[in-house]
Amino acid sequence: MTLFDSPAFEGHEGVHAFHDAATGLKCLIAVHSTALGPAAGGCRMWAYPTAEAALEDALRLSRAMSYKNAIAGIDLGGGKAVIIGDSRTQKTPALFEAFGRAVEDLCGRYWAAEDVGVSPADLIHARRFSRHVAGLEGHPAASGDPSPVTADGVFRGIELCVRRALGRKLDGVTVAIQGVGHVGGLLAERLHRAGAKLIVTDVHAQAVDEVARRTGAKVVAPGAIFDAEAEVFAPCALGGAVSAETLPRLRAKVIAGGANNQLADPEIGRAVFARGIVYAPDFVINGGGIINVAGEIRALEREEGFDPAWVGDKVAMLMRTLEQVLDRSQAEARPAHEIAIEMARARIEAARRV
Repeated sequence: MTLFDSPAFEGHEGVHAFHDAATGLKCLIAVHSTALGPAAGGCRMWAYPTAEAALEDALRLSRAMSYKNAIAGIDLGGGKAVIIGDSRTQKTPALFEAFGRAVEDLCGRYWAAEDVGVSPADLIHARRFSRHVAGLEGHPAASGDPSPVTADGVFRGIELCVRRALGRKLDGVTVAIQGVGHVGGLLAERLHRAGAKLIVTDVHAQAVDEVARRTGAKVVAPGAIFDAEAEVFAPCALGGAVSAETLPRLRAKVIAGGANNQLADPEIGRAVFARGIVYAPDFVINGGGIINVAGEIRALEREEGFDPAWVGDKVAMLMRTLEQVLDRSQAEARPAHEIAIEMARARIEAARRV
């Protein structure tokens, strides 16, 4: 299958490959749409098994960012960067400096931020070679690590979904969290403070042990999280967690988490709806982080200081949008992810026409 035949390609404006022999950088930057503004999305560093797997991930994530930014009501298009490599053993300042040069080669069509395997501290090195890097600290427009804002939005979204599906508050509700990295770990703490009972897993033992120590969560093996006796399943790791193999094992009445591309394919979304599960479309519920980054981009472009109130208003509006998506899903008897995609595409198409 060629690049243009891939189902994930779906009208991408550009797919760019960068290699720097001196630092070992192997990077892909996918730009799905700039209809609403310059593309923006995180940079992920992962030990992909093949270059094809990295490309597929970049394409799917970039497309999801177009939808996420559109549904969040921010004037940014969708893009994503992936660096092929082990983030625990292969990071160097020079590698991220090379990544900054790659970002700058796109002349402002793409803004980078942090994602899985990448931190604001890494991106400081990229910022030396490109101004189109956000989610940083240490300057008046800086927004800082976007993970807390992402976790806050996911927490609020879970609250909303639990009220709809179970008619109750979070106190005493069991939540199974898959992945307790930047976002999942913060989410676990928020849920714990709200009285939820937690079952957690992660491929990194140290991360899961630390979360369990702070929250009293029960720890299970990665493959066992799908069999957990929990009312809520919160995918906060990589994509494709809800699949034809895993969905029949879930006991949850709610699926709501911080991961991107949680549904393995559109058919799974229809199966989730048919089972009566309340699903918060991933690119709606986890949009807090990119809103935070958008606040920094906005401040940089205006040469102003970062405005937390602007971000707070946008996140609150995003939660109202999530409620609208779920209302329409119920009223029209259609899967929530289809409703959300329609809403996002409508905004993108309106911008293209203008």
